[in-house]
Amino acid sequence: MDLALLRTFVAVHRAGSFTRAAALLGLSQPAVTSQIRTLERQLGRPLFLRQARGVTPTTIGDELAHRAAPHLDALVEITESGLDEEAGARTLHLAGPPEFTAVRALPALTALLPQGVSLRVSFGTAEETLDGLAAGHHDLAITTARPRGGLLTATALCDEEHVLVASPRWAARIAPGLLRRKGPAVLQELPVVEVHESLPLVSRYWAAVFDARPAAMGTVVAPDLRAVQQAVVAGAGLAVLPRYLCEDALERGEVVALLDPPVPPLRTYFLAVRSGTLALAHIARAQEWLLRAAADWS
Repeated sequence: MDLALLRTFVAVHRAGSFTRAAALLGLSQPAVTSQIRTLERQLGRPLFLRQARGVTPTTIGDELAHRAAPHLDALVEITESGLDEEAGARTLHLAGPPEFTAVRALPALTALLPQGVSLRVSFGTAEETLDGLAAGHHDLAITTARPRGGLLTATALCDEEHVLVASPRWAARIAPGLLRRKGPAVLQELPVVEVHESLPLVSRYWAAVFDARPAAMGTVVAPDLRAVQQAVVAGAGLAVLPRYLCEDALERGEVVALLDPPVPPLRTYFLAVRSGTLALAHIARAQEWLLRAAADWS
């Protein structure tokens, strides 16, 4: 059996689409369709059910993928191991949220530079990074959304704690213990600083801690949490920030935590890759370094 046909089959099985598999393989969609038809003729069984949006594997297709994929991935690993020894530098294409990637991921991945790995970084939302990963634009994605389907696989990286903060000037307007006793109504007069008009971080905090929705709209909206923090330090209002990002500002007294809830809201980050690509040594090393670094992140 032609290994190229099996490689195309596994790509389609993981992608759930001839079109997406074609993009990942660098082939035309008709070429992928032709290869799958050839494989189906050789086996005498249909491997996929064609649908309006993509394809669904048949029972035979699932069985073949389960048996063939590990061996194909192992062959890729053997090939790439040889290339790593001979070809020198490899490039890792990383995507993730700008703040977390800049503050945490990039410093951890600089350990790969002496090993001949170059880094190319893209910033984006969870949806953008996962779409780019699925399309083959990235090798590794850091995201707050766990991907679905068989094309992408994800490993939990770390949790980040969210903190409700304001400048000392605004915090002084709230009597000690008042927020805990009366809830978010005491914050209605404070301006809100956020990364988006929908107030994603504030809304998540309000739901988790107060079991309520925020009543205010964003006074300052900036699509980078580092900019949000600087606006809060300057006195623009309150914000919800990851503790890792605002910890130094809290220690210096530039911002004040308005509440210390018994169970602080958390958000989980995931490391996502296309299925099978951890057989590539430079991607596997990058994942390993990030997971190792995350063990020390608090």
